[in-house]
Amino acid sequence: MRTLRLGRMVRGRLLLAAAAGAAATGCAVALLAVSGFLLARASQHPSIVAISGAVVAVRAFSVGRGVFRYGERLASHDAAFRVLADTRVAVFRRLARLAPAGLAEFWSGDLLTRLICDVDSAQDLFIRGIAPPLTAALVGAGAVTVCLLILVPAGGVLAAGLLLAGAAVPAVAAVADRASRRRTSPARGELAAGLANMLAGAADLHAFGAEDASLARITARDGELTGLARRSAAATGLGTGLTALLSGLTVWGVLVLGVAAVGAGAFSRVPLAVLTLTALAAFEAVSPLTGAALQIGQARTAARRVFAVLDTPDPVREPDNPLPPPSPPVTVTLRGARVRYLPDGPFALDGVDLDLEPGRRVALVGPNGAGKSTVAALLMRFVDLAGGTATLCGRDLARYAADDVRRVIGGCLQDPHIFDTTIAGNLRLASPDASDDDLAAAAARARLLPWIDSLPDGLHTLAGAHGAAISGGERQRLALARALLADPALMILDEPTAGLDPDARRALTADLLDLTAGRATLLITHQLDGLDQVDEIVVLQAGRVVQRGTHSELLLAGGLYRWMWDRRT
Repeated sequence: MRTLRLGRMVRGRLLLAAAAGAAATGCAVALLAVSGFLLARASQHPSIVAISGAVVAVRAFSVGRGVFRYGERLASHDAAFRVLADTRVAVFRRLARLAPAGLAEFWSGDLLTRLICDVDSAQDLFIRGIAPPLTAALVGAGAVTVCLLILVPAGGVLAAGLLLAGAAVPAVAAVADRASRRRTSPARGELAAGLANMLAGAADLHAFGAEDASLARITARDGELTGLARRSAAATGLGTGLTALLSGLTVWGVLVLGVAAVGAGAFSRVPLAVLTLTALAAFEAVSPLTGAALQIGQARTAARRVFAVLDTPDPVREPDNPLPPPSPPVTVTLRGARVRYLPDGPFALDGVDLDLEPGRRVALVGPNGAGKSTVAALLMRFVDLAGGTATLCGRDLARYAADDVRRVIGGCLQDPHIFDTTIAGNLRLASPDASDDDLAAAAARARLLPWIDSLPDGLHTLAGAHGAAISGGERQRLALARALLADPALMILDEPTAGLDPDARRALTADLLDLTAGRATLLITHQLDGLDQVDEIVVLQAGRVVQRGTHSELLLAGGLYRWMWDRRT
């Protein structure tokens, strides 16, 4: 029902499709009935005038069948594609609002399946779930009425046959397809997620000789999906066979009653031909209903998966009346900040104090899981506070719209994504209207321009999937250039040197500190080289601040920072 409500804006097209479908099927039934009349009447050698009307009707119904069928396809598919586009955009926008904190329970490959395959399956409801049942009801009622006018018992037999073929058979097929219907969409998502994971980790799988085991898991999932397809095909075959059986039995029943009526002198052979062929053609209206029932069942399962994404609660609450967007320069203050990702889960941050002012550079350090990236997520409004306060320019951070906050607080987050497009395309993510000169200036500030100039296509060189065509250091500098092009008032650099060798790491850290001079900066890092240039170092452990001070002060104080310094590489 929720999926049907998505079609409110196209209900006119859906009604037009149902009307055109009924007209097309009605033309098909009438064509066979009139053809029967024409042949039976022609066997009596009447004058041409007596059958000219039937001849014209045959031509009209022949042409009308094709024209109305085209109109039905055009209207129904147009409506379905409009709903599909709106739904897919709504899902994508929802994913954008949920990322990154709200997507923890979804796999990336499964999300792609929901966005593409499940949305496609759900929109089949508007093609198979509306017009065919209405068409069957209208045409079936018309055919039964015609038969009742000719011979009442035959009309009753046809009505019973159509009801069984149009209601009971689809129900039986749906029951037979129940397991496949409920499992196909999730199995397709699991296969896509497994493939995505396998392709992303192909190098590691090959290095450790684990590709055969990974392929075996994918093959098993594919085998399950193939088995489900077979079950669905068997249910379809069952429904088709039962419909054909009922059609044959009904036509035989009508024929026997008609022959008896002719023998009794109730009417002639001409009405008998019309009666029999009308009954035979009427089953064209109900024959699509078995496939429609199975498709609607799959659409229901797919719709549940789509709405599971749409119904996922926001990781942050948007204010009802947001404050005006803050203007640079900005000051950010955390006091006793507490964050948890699950309502009853442990605190990822527990009582953190932090001051970020224009021109002040602060480094967050600590072991894995200390809560460093959670601070970045909190400042960029990817998560909400569970306690304490966070202010932007002296006002509650949560009272600003999230998008407004991200225009002044941004930077280079951990593991930045490089899109499979050109270097220029990756840079313009931060500023879509930037000229090539603007891109070159940002690249120069990130010490990336000499490398770009050395490439045959320069800024128009493809970066490859996930930046596979460029080195790790170049990916980091490309992400930094993108952040500089966005020019946030508060720059957050989350593990900007991750994955680099010591020399490259030291060089990039030095460049980062030079580039952020005079700008409010939060540097989140495991690496301690160059931190003697920042104004304050905050040491986190298990979500709590355990030390804070300058580089020299923390070395003299000992503790966790000194331990990390002595074991640096």
